[in-house]
Amino acid sequence: MVAEALGLAASLALLVVAGDQFVLGAGRLATALRIRPTVVGAVIGGLGASLPELIVSSVASVRKEPEIAVGNLVGSIIANVSLALAIAALVAPVRVDSRTVRREAPISVAAVLLFALLLRGGLSRAEGVALLAGLVIALAAMLANTGLTPRGDELTVEVRRFFGRSSEQRPVGETARAAVGLALMLLGAEVLVRTASGLAHRLGISEGFVGLTVVAVGTTAPLIAIAVQGARRGNHDLVAGSVLGSNLFIALAGGALVGMLRGGPGAAVDLLAVWLMAAIAAAAWAFMARRSVVTRWEALVLLLAYAAMLPFVAR
Repeated sequence: MVAEALGLAASLALLVVAGDQFVLGAGRLATALRIRPTVVGAVIGGLGASLPELIVSSVASVRKEPEIAVGNLVGSIIANVSLALAIAALVAPVRVDSRTVRREAPISVAAVLLFALLLRGGLSRAEGVALLAGLVIALAAMLANTGLTPRGDELTVEVRRFFGRSSEQRPVGETARAAVGLALMLLGAEVLVRTASGLAHRLGISEGFVGLTVVAVGTTAPLIAIAVQGARRGNHDLVAGSVLGSNLFIALAGGALVGMLRGGPGAAVDLLAVWLMAAIAAAAWAFMARRSVVTRWEALVLLLAYAAMLPFVAR
């Protein structure tokens, strides 16, 4: 069991570092884009931050570990809101652009609700294709909003504040950084799935619980780091965009990958966790819409919701 625990810790650390490097590389290259910071966060930050979840669930599906695959997706969406967004809001209340509340937030919540509805009974290949089609439509809707954008120099300053040095200095180096980060995430995902499955068997707990908790929190760690850094630097739109975008990619791209790779009902899903996932995503949207800010008190509510879930999914 010591070997599994060490392997789990090493794989989680590798996913955190590799995910961070991928997002840095992709984000610096994104300075060439002339789109709103929230959309940068949703598309670039969201995709980069959700890659660990997508890769881990894909590897788990190929290895015929559907409980880990689905549990990781559901648990990661819950952790994105109740840990990443909540912890960021504890650092500093997260102010959200009203355009984000009207555009990106409802698209992200709709994606999570669709994923929750299709999860009942497992994901078939047809449902996987439907989720993939939903992803294409959602991304098209998000990118359609890029016409409302700050001037190019203002955007470059915003993205530099969040991601660091501009890619204009080293575009090849940043591309290589992103590629190496992706490769290391693949390696970390393989080790994580192997060790998590072995640890679950040794401890006599379900793989679904491991996927919902240990694996999900581990793969969400890069987003937690991004959200905290963004809140500390005052880049609230990029924080909200990364959380909303990550949920979008996990629900639609992750669900599509599991459905198409697994192609069958798979393991039973804890319906309480599924509906809690949908409720937390909707609650975060409500908090954003109430006063265009997620306060520290609301962050505490999200954290308590996560803590209250654990005894029920541990059954």
